[in-house]
Amino acid sequence: MSETLQSRPVLVVDFGAQYAQLIARRVREAKVYSEVVPHTMSVAAMLAKNPAAVILSGGPASVYAAGAPSLDPALLAAGVPVFGMCYGFQAMVQALGGTVAHTGTGEYG
Repeated sequence: MSETLQSRPVLVVDFGAQYAQLIARRVREAKVYSEVVPHTMSVAAMLAKNPAAVILSGGPASVYAAGAPSLDPALLAAGVPVFGMCYGFQAMVQALGGTVAHTGTGEYG
């Protein structure tokens, strides 16, 4: 029996976004099971859930600020599709060796 998207979760990695739960709900409305997980969860623990995909949420921090949450590059090398939104996208850029620079203006998604 092959696995379907309904038997494998889409993980929503919460970087502190007010809308992480909304993202998970929208995924569920598409008839796909989703779970919100903390950004502190290890890649091994995420992969143990056999995710169909991972969505990285936004968050209130700036990736270049001291102490900002980071993303383990192992997640991006695991062969699971990853979609980053706002902060999550910037965390992906840094994890892949790119640069996120401060522009001097506010960042709002």
